[in-house]
Amino acid sequence: MTNPQERQPMQSFHLSPTGGPALVIHGGAGAWSSELSLEASGSYQSGLADAVAAGADVLGRGGTALDAVTAAVVSLEDNPLFNAGRGASLTTAGTAEHDAAVMDHEGRAGAIAVSRCARNPVLVARAVMQRTPHAFIVGPSADAVRGWGLETAEPDYFVTPARQRQLEDVLAARTEASRSGTVGAVAVDGRGRVAAATSTGGMVGQSEGRVGDSPVIGAGTYARGDTAAISCTGEGEAYLQGVVAHDIVSRMRYAGSSLEQAVTVTYDVELESRSATGGTIAVTPAGEVLIAHNSPAMFAGYWNPAGTRVFA
Repeated sequence: MTNPQERQPMQSFHLSPTGGPALVIHGGAGAWSSELSLEASGSYQSGLADAVAAGADVLGRGGTALDAVTAAVVSLEDNPLFNAGRGASLTTAGTAEHDAAVMDHEGRAGAIAVSRCARNPVLVARAVMQRTPHAFIVGPSADAVRGWGLETAEPDYFVTPARQRQLEDVLAARTEASRSGTVGAVAVDGRGRVAAATSTGGMVGQSEGRVGDSPVIGAGTYARGDTAAISCTGEGEAYLQGVVAHDIVSRMRYAGSSLEQAVTVTYDVELESRSATGGTIAVTPAGEVLIAHNSPAMFAGYWNPAGTRVFA
């Protein structure tokens, strides 16, 4: 049995504050290329680059951080290589159930869980934030999604042959279920406003109705205008129990920790103690960037006015 979740010493990529706009994305942490046996890593690089370009285009035209992270995540949801939207991991019943969340610099948040019909779950999460009095909706109906002017899709749209084979292997115990597939983006715009967005199909072979950390504000997604925007990917139960995204920001706010210090200590305290793996992306209002993970790989990328880079 292969194990895509083997823990590694924490690795990080850090960029000092630039004072300008910046975008960071992730496409999951783990060992995706071997796990799915899809195209070579170049396909992942291309998909990540497309998502970076989508978000960077928004920021380059003076758009908001919220618009940038939404655009980046939509790009990843539409790409069947990544575990979100079309091509998401499947439940034991062979169906796709999506979770997503967004949060902006003002502390407003919107989230959905167990979505089965929204073509782009991150857009529905944003609609919850901006068009309802709520912060979290479970199982948004097709009528509600269409009522917000968003696209729906039939269940078969989300299911790909690669994910069906993956589920068969997991149920037959030929491979271990992935617990680390998620996509996300964080950004700061030209006015210093931050935002975060995360979207996922969850674990391969998860129980129907299971909800991970991605849509839970403070666990897998968090943003605070005076501190940082955070998006996580990894073993969702550990991120939920450790309230990881909020813990990182709290260490910065209350203990005066740097971004790198806050992530390192949170991983030591909340993830290592639970033998959990995953990754985190973060950006501050000053344009500081961090990509960190203790998994074998982290699929990520960033943009700022000085350049672009993709890790795959």
